[in-house]
Amino acid sequence: MRHWLVKSEPDTYAYSDLERDGVGTWDGVRNHAAAAHLRAMEVGDEVFFYHSNEGKAVVGIARVTKTAFPDPTDPTGKFVAVEVAPVRPLKTPVTLETMKATPALADMVILRQGRLSVSPITAGEWKTILDLGGG
Repeated sequence: MRHWLVKSEPDTYAYSDLERDGVGTWDGVRNHAAAAHLRAMEVGDEVFFYHSNEGKAVVGIARVTKTAFPDPTDPTGKFVAVEVAPVRPLKTPVTLETMKATPALADMVILRQGRLSVSPITAGEWKTILDLGGG
């Protein structure tokens, strides 16, 4: 099982929206590197849900429920989407500021490539963020 981080602006699609919907299609990704990460996701992979712009924090955990399929919002047919389902919110959101200040997270992709909307997370980074978020 792999771990990932996906970013969404909460006024567009928040973690609470995913909880309400029960399952969500992760679509609209138009960056080739991020799309490659979507293609690499497998059913059961765990995903941190990060609120970008407002909040700038990891707020919840989701799980991949359907692997890459043609993105229904892409008229060119070049990009893919995945489906995810909520697992649980973090007890305490882990802010970008906290991540930047945590030495164990210094090599996180989100800190090096901040505009990337889908990125891999190492097992150590996953555990560190879970610990910071209250387990």
